[in-house]
Amino acid sequence: MKKFIFKTNNSWTGTILRWTIGIVFIPHGLQKTLGWFDGMGFKKTMSFFTENVHLPGMVAFTVILIEFVGSILLLLGLGTRLWALSFIGLLTGIMLTTHLENGFFMNWFGTQKGEGCQFDILAIGIVVTLLIEGGGKLSVDQWISHRNNMHKD
Repeated sequence: MKKFIFKTNNSWTGTILRWTIGIVFIPHGLQKTLGWFDGMGFKKTMSFFTENVHLPGMVAFTVILIEFVGSILLLLGLGTRLWALSFIGLLTGIMLTTHLENGFFMNWFGTQKGEGCQFDILAIGIVVTLLIEGGGKLSVDQWISHRNNMHKD
């Protein structure tokens, strides 16, 4: 199992995709944990998720954890496949519980009740590719995998 988590293709594909997801989601994680970018911070976000969205506390905490810690570790390329799987669950949950009811398209012009599932599908495609490819070049996963292969002899 450990071998699968850290194994990665030696290509730029994983690097570009994990940096893309990391850059897109780290501001969301910072909003939810530290209140940056006009966010609510951890305590208010937990309260909003549990009281308004009616998520169980553990699910609310997991959402925040994935968006904050997961984004940072994807940027570094540490446990890429594990975090990709986590983002697949996160994005599927958001799409099915919140965005799908608003249709397909994103709410570019503010004419819909909320966001559609277009972004979720795009982001799921990216993280599924990371699940298959791994973290790629310049990842901690690559360093760990290379180091483990050197010590096999």
